[in-house]
Amino acid sequence: MRTIMAAAITGLLLAAGAAHAGDPQQGAKVFNKCKACHMVGENAKNRVGPPVNGVVGRAFGAVEGFRYSPSLMELADAGRIWDEETLDAYLQNPKKIVPKGRMAFPGLKKAEDRADVIAYLKQFNADGSLK
Repeated sequence: MRTIMAAAITGLLLAAGAAHAGDPQQGAKVFNKCKACHMVGENAKNRVGPPVNGVVGRAFGAVEGFRYSPSLMELADAGRIWDEETLDAYLQNPKKIVPKGRMAFPGLKKAEDRADVIAYLKQFNADGSLK
């Protein structure tokens, strides 16, 4: 009986962690790791990476004036979209999604950090204004 109860509690805890909706305020803190290359907000510009305003739901390779890697542009030509699932996988391991991409960042290993960053980014419209 104890084993069953312990397994049930463990399952609930794991499910709760997997279902983390993301905290935009925490995401702003985690996004500090991204700021060396990416900007967000109304005055965001291209840096080493493109601005990430409106990234959730945006097509791959869509920022005007940014020079993307050929491998990312192949995915753009295939119609790939930065949905939450794809962003989560990319933020975990960029090279797994865009193998020959230019992003040197090793990724965010914690699922909660990725969910928080995505929640933070979802606040921004394509023009950088807040929703």
